[in-house]
Amino acid sequence: MSLQERAKFGSKIGVILATAGSAVGLGNVWRFPYMTGENGGAAFIICYVFCIVVLGLPCMISEFVIGRNARSNTARAYHKLGGRSPWMVIGYLGVLTGFLITGYYAVVSGWCLQYIYASVSGCLHGNPQFIRDYFVSFETDPLKPILCTIIILAITHMIISRGVKRGIEKASKMMMPTLFVLLLFIVIMSCMLPGAGRGISFLLKPDFDKMNSDVLLGALGQSFYSLSIGMGCLCTYASYFSKETNLAGSAVKIGVIDSLVAILAGLMIFPAAFSVGVEPDSGPSLIFITLPNVFHQAFSSVPAVGDAVAVMFYALLSLAALTSLISLHEVSTAFLSEELKISRSRGALIVTVLCTAVGVFCSLSIGGYEGLQLFGRSLFDVFDFVTGQVFLPVVGFLTCIFVGWFLPGQLVRDEFTNYGTLKGSFYRLYIFSVKIVCPVCIVLIFLHQFGVI
Repeated sequence: MSLQERAKFGSKIGVILATAGSAVGLGNVWRFPYMTGENGGAAFIICYVFCIVVLGLPCMISEFVIGRNARSNTARAYHKLGGRSPWMVIGYLGVLTGFLITGYYAVVSGWCLQYIYASVSGCLHGNPQFIRDYFVSFETDPLKPILCTIIILAITHMIISRGVKRGIEKASKMMMPTLFVLLLFIVIMSCMLPGAGRGISFLLKPDFDKMNSDVLLGALGQSFYSLSIGMGCLCTYASYFSKETNLAGSAVKIGVIDSLVAILAGLMIFPAAFSVGVEPDSGPSLIFITLPNVFHQAFSSVPAVGDAVAVMFYALLSLAALTSLISLHEVSTAFLSEELKISRSRGALIVTVLCTAVGVFCSLSIGGYEGLQLFGRSLFDVFDFVTGQVFLPVVGFLTCIFVGWFLPGQLVRDEFTNYGTLKGSFYRLYIFSVKIVCPVCIVLIFLHQFGVI
């Protein structure tokens, strides 16, 4: 596809909502709250916002620079700008990372669909042990999770097949505002519960005694994963930006939306949890095991309201998951359609089929099929570990080195300032962060998660 023929987002709001949708996902609504609960509440949030500014935004802008300048899929973008040097491997690794994440992320996304049905049908009424047993029974079922995975990938496929403007941008313009409306409504309901003030205080009143190196490094990791850095999504979406798009300004807006959703997710969950006496450090089980019981108890006097809140909550989760799945799917779709010179719809079909296969095996691997394990872990856990704890930090680190030390400085400055049409007041701070601060922070994250520091 030539430069003139390449698709573009049709509006500024489309750019922001689509790219923010890429960043906003289960990492904001699921991972952020339990990370906050385990790391001291407001103290973690302060560290997180600091890390978004110091690490997240420079890395995001760097992917924007590469994507818009190369005007191609992630793999070809690094090949174009890096020539036949080893740097081109970064692009292929980014595509592989996005593809693998699409497969296993669709499994968890499918769980959200199941919980919408469970909330509507009243299957989540019972004591905490009943709700735990319900989740375990569903997770280990050989068919139900697979069906949910296929449905969520089919929805993603339909959107991707319609193209950038009519598919991705149009869907984002509908889904992101809906996500915010649902989120705000549940936040209001949660904050009105008796005893909710303790949860609000936990989330917004910092206890600086809880700030330590573990909290800071945990916040660094969360900021990195929350913004979809290193997955190829941002680079691919940037290839659809117009030359008038303000890269730094867009990154700031997306970072603000992403952080706002994460904090609102905390305001949605913790006031309700404190209201019924649930500990804030319930961990990864918070969404599928702890919260159904929270909704049931919090609105026990009016069960219908509790059911309605649960339905809205899991609809919110499904929307967040879907916006991220769309961007992840697009990475592989753009790669196949451009590299194999096939139609977009055919490329999307191939990706959907392959990701469905990955999702099926990942789902079965946590459903008790021991043959689908590697190194004593389920395929789901292996893919999660390899992509999240190895590939993402490596791609992020190499991208910063590539932009900061390898690309011509004038090329980076031109993209940052839209070829002189913008002031670029923070360019020096940005390039310093990309050259020094970001690589050091990413190395610290990488070493910390393996227990080296």
